Amino acid sequence: MAEQIYIDTSLPVKERYEELLPQLKALVSGEDDIMANAANICAALKDTFGWFWVGFYFVKENNSKKQLVLGPFQGPVACTRIDFGKGVCGTAWANSETLIVDNVDLFPGHIACSSLSKSEIVVPVIKNNQVIAVLDIDSENLSAFNDLDAFYLEKTVRLLTDDIR
Repeated sequence: MAEQIYIDTSLPVKERYEELLPQLKALVSGEDDIMANAANICAALKDTFGWFWVGFYFVKENNSKKQLVLGPFQGPVACTRIDFGKGVCGTAWANSETLIVDNVDLFPGHIACSSLSKSEIVVPVIKNNQVIAVLDIDSENLSAFNDLDAFYLEKTVRLLTDDIR
């Protein structure tokens, strides 16, 4: 069954989030596969806001080592694995908190998957008090993200957990 998200992209950012969230909730409420829901969330965010890169990294264990592993995304090819505490994504995972980076070139240990990325927001997906994934969004513009984005993107990632279902 095809699904559609209808957002007036000429609206201010807050109003776009307000239109998007209930539509995303309706879209994911009937699906229990986290990868399918993450993929649709990525596509909807990319279409609504036009960011350079939108994607999820999921916490996976390999040979007794946990890493963030690339999941569904929209945009150019990306880094496949990120270690705990490394780069913006690994730091958000380690701290269990949203990170907004106005200029990625100034972030200590930034992992440059693309030289076109200038700013970034990373939002942890938390289930049972553990980070299970992160939502990573990059912009080609400096200072593209703020507390408003953090607020609404934190609500968005909760759609992937049992917290609001």
